[in-house]
Amino acid sequence: MEVTYLEAIHQALEEEMHRDERVFLLGEDIGVYGGAFKVTQGLLETFGPRRVIDTPMCEIAIVGSAIGSAMMGMRPVAEIQFADFMACAFDQIVNVAGTSFYRWRAAVPIVIRAPSGGGVRAGPFHSQNPEAWFCHAPGLRVVVPATAYDAKGLLKSAIRDPNPVIFLENKYLYRRIKEDIPTDDYVVPFGQAAVRRKGSDLSLLAYGAMVHEALAAAEVLEQEGIDAEVLDLRTLVPLDEETVLASARKTGKVVITHEASRTAGFGAELAALIAERAFDYLDGPVLRVTAPDTPVPYSPPLEDFFRPDAAKIAEAARRLAAY
Repeated sequence: MEVTYLEAIHQALEEEMHRDERVFLLGEDIGVYGGAFKVTQGLLETFGPRRVIDTPMCEIAIVGSAIGSAMMGMRPVAEIQFADFMACAFDQIVNVAGTSFYRWRAAVPIVIRAPSGGGVRAGPFHSQNPEAWFCHAPGLRVVVPATAYDAKGLLKSAIRDPNPVIFLENKYLYRRIKEDIPTDDYVVPFGQAAVRRKGSDLSLLAYGAMVHEALAAAEVLEQEGIDAEVLDLRTLVPLDEETVLASARKTGKVVITHEASRTAGFGAELAALIAERAFDYLDGPVLRVTAPDTPVPYSPPLEDFFRPDAAKIAEAARRLAAY
């Protein structure tokens, strides 16, 4: 059945709520309104107000409530209306949820869903990509699906996982991509990257919306005689290090792309991993194609200039191929 990225997420929530009565949803406007992007539309009518809870506009309270209920045996899925506002709940996410099992063996099986990324002309307060914040915080899993199949399968895995999971949904993809996905129950395991396109000349590493830009760049490069491999990381924590290293060792040249700003972005961690464990196989420097170190512009032409895209990835790949 062909569904959008958004509908795949909706299906995962609905199916998991039917499967496990401990699963409930909480967040701003997710009930009566159906969510800012309509991901949760209809779930209030199906499951009632005790399992689809409209909350006050207070992210630290949303996450704190989710943590407390998880410690009491529930499986909360908290929606942060835009990923930017996770900063308001940073203390609860990083200092409480992320450390509780280490400190006193208290499992915190929560999922924090958050629409991230730009390309929708939403300006600097509604377009950020905060994944690196949470990759740096021990105890959290960080998931960034790029396809409808993965969005559903990874969200199901996240809800069933005993650890706190940051689940970043790229809002640009919500209604732009469709895919046939199984009608039967399935999950996508954490820590398994996907090779979306095999190649031999260089590797393009990406996640989220940038996977599609990397694939588009690879198509252009193929016409120029450059055979690019495209790797979709799927989960950043845990990271499939072996697949990343295997691709780097095979091609000897690596371009990393992410939509987040450059300095201390997750691409730097990937570059360090490759430098430490695959240096002898490299035939050129590891390159990064990222957003610059500025807030996300509201102006459409400026945002287009700001965001990485297939043309920018292809240009970096050409320079590396010629190195």
